This record gives sequence, structure tokens and C-alpha cells, in this order.
Amino acid sequence: MYRKIISGLAIGSGILALVLLILDDFNALGPVLILFFLSLALAIRSFDSLKGFSFTILIFAAVTASMFYPEFFSKAGSFDLKKLIVPLLMLIMFGMGTAMSLQDFKGVVKMPKGVLVGILCQFTIMPFIGYGLATVFGFPPEIAAGIILVGSSPSGLASNVMAYISGANLALSLTLTAVATLLAPLFTPLLMKILANQLVPIDFLGMLWSIVKIVIIPIIAGLVFNRFAHGRFKWLDKAMPVVSMAGIAIIITIITAAGRDSLLTLGLLLIVAVILHNLIGYFFGYWGSRVFGLDRKSARTVAFEVGMQNAGLASGIALEMGRVATMGLAPAVFGPMMNITGSSLATWWRGKPIDELVEAKDLS
Repeated sequence: MYRKIISGLAIGSGILALVLLILDDFNALGPVLILFFLSLALAIRSFDSLKGFSFTILIFAAVTASMFYPEFFSKAGSFDLKKLIVPLLMLIMFGMGTAMSLQDFKGVVKMPKGVLVGILCQFTIMPFIGYGLATVFGFPPEIAAGIILVGSSPSGLASNVMAYISGANLALSLTLTAVATLLAPLFTPLLMKILANQLVPIDFLGMLWSIVKIVIIPIIAGLVFNRFAHGRFKWLDKAMPVVSMAGIAIIITIITAAGRDSLLTLGLLLIVAVILHNLIGYFFGYWGSRVFGLDRKSARTVAFEVGMQNAGLASGIALEMGRVATMGLAPAVFGPMMNITGSSLATWWRGKPIDELVEAKDLS
């Protein structure tokens, strides 16, 4: 009964939103569109094969709200909500640290070739594709720099989730995320200095410190917490994923509200560029790994690590540079889009398990 009511609400609000869009009644469209996304997110949770998309659809509801009513997501009284972005990112990174251990880094020794190929693909494919797309689309300098910034960022926890769902090499995924994150303070500012300095001034040391502050210090704190307090606070283990998802939703909402005017002008083009960036990353991540001789399971892992970036970190860097309303837009769009494409690819690959015997023959 509950499923029918929610599904009916989603269908009804979706049809009404389409009618209002055709009629250009944007005053009424906002609430109806928000209702559509909220009811759709609840409806698909009733389907095991689709419920993984519910969080992303909730993000669309939040983004819709911030596009129609940006004033509610810009300030709370005299407090500028953009000031929440860095603390939220630090909290998310702390949560990432509590879910990690030194075991995640042992893969460097156990799988040196996979790690080397994965890191090489991570910090070459996406930055240069981002530069190429920003150039081809002819975006304004700060918007273009934001696309390059996404490409120059490391992978995030989302890639680990997709590797797990798809049946890829999860151990390699965890190791690559950990290593790429630790290398980010050096490689992200370096790549930005090389590829984006002509678009916006890049302070190498300033960006390095921002990444250390936002990522490395909270992750180390999380690792220490995990080492000495593992299992003592079970409520924290359950709460951190929820807190992380809520934090990501809040960050994207605030950035969308801040950059609303730019999105209204460049929204469709930016979405196209971001989706291409994401999909090309999967493609070259997979086939680049195969060229270097990795097995299919590991190649699938590298595809996720390359195509799915830590968009939250990119947003935090944009804020630290004082350009969150421009450079922060590509990361804000990239996050939800990569979750849709990543979930779809993971589900598809899960339905195509790798034949170990065929794999062994191919590698012999």
C-alpha cells in the first residue's frame, strides 16, 4: 500500500511538473519538482535493484530547492553558510579515516603493479581530459579551472562502493583511494599549476596546505581513532556514513545556491562536459589498465578510481581559493552525475561476472 501511494505521488508530481514546465509557470514548478524528486527517492527504495540511486535523487531534490530558493541556502541570519563547507569536509574525511586502517596500505606491497598503474591513470587521464574539455567548450576561465580541478583531485569513497557492488578488486580499490588521497597534496596543486594557472592564479603552497588541512589531518585523526577505539563506539560506525551523505548533500546545496546565476547560464553545457569527463574517465581507466596488462577485475577497479573523483575535496579547494561560486560548480555537478553513472556501470558489470578460467588464459 505504501509503495503504491508513494509511486503514485511520484508519477503524479512528475506529470504535473512537466505540464508546469510547458506552461512556463516557474512559480508553481519549484515545489512540485522538489516533491517529485523526494517522492521518487522514497519510491525506488522499495526496489532492491534501484534503491542505490535514492541518495542521488535526494541530491537532485536539494539542488532543485537551492536553484529555486537560493536565499534559504546562502545565509542563516547573518551567518554565511559557505563557512560550513570546510568543516563538513573535514568531518567526512575523519569518517573516511575511521573506516580505514593500515591494512589498506599493504596492497602497495601485495599489488605493486595494480597500484602503480592505477595511480598513473588517476593523475594523468582525468586532469588532461578536463583541460581538453574546458578548452573545447570554451567556458569562462574560472568555470574551466573548476573542471580541471575535479580532474586533478583524487578518487573518493564512492569508487570503493562501486567496486564492491560490481564485484571488482575491492582490496585494490581501497589501496588506490588511500594512496591517491595521500598523494593529493602534492599532485593536485602541481597539476593545477601546470594546467590551470593561465586561467586563475594558482598558489601551489596555499593549495597544498588546504588539502593537508581538509584531508590529511582529519584522515590521520580518523586512523588514530580507529586504531585505539575500534569497536568501542558502534553507534559511530553506523552514524558516520549517514553523516557523510548528509554533509555531501549540504555542501552541494550550498555551492549550487552560490553559483545559481552561472548555472542558469551554463548549466546544460556544464552538465554535458561533466558527464563526458566522467564517462571518458571510465573508458580510459579501464582500457589503459588493460594496455598495461592488468586483469579485467583490476581494470574495472581502476575505471572507477579514475572516473569517480573526490568532488567534495575539489569544492573545498574552490572555497579556500574564494571561488566556490564559479570553480565550485563543476565539482557540485560532477558529484551527483558520477553516482548515477557509477551505480549504473557497477550494476551492469555485476551482471557480467568475469570467467576466471578465461581470464587466466588471456593473461598467460
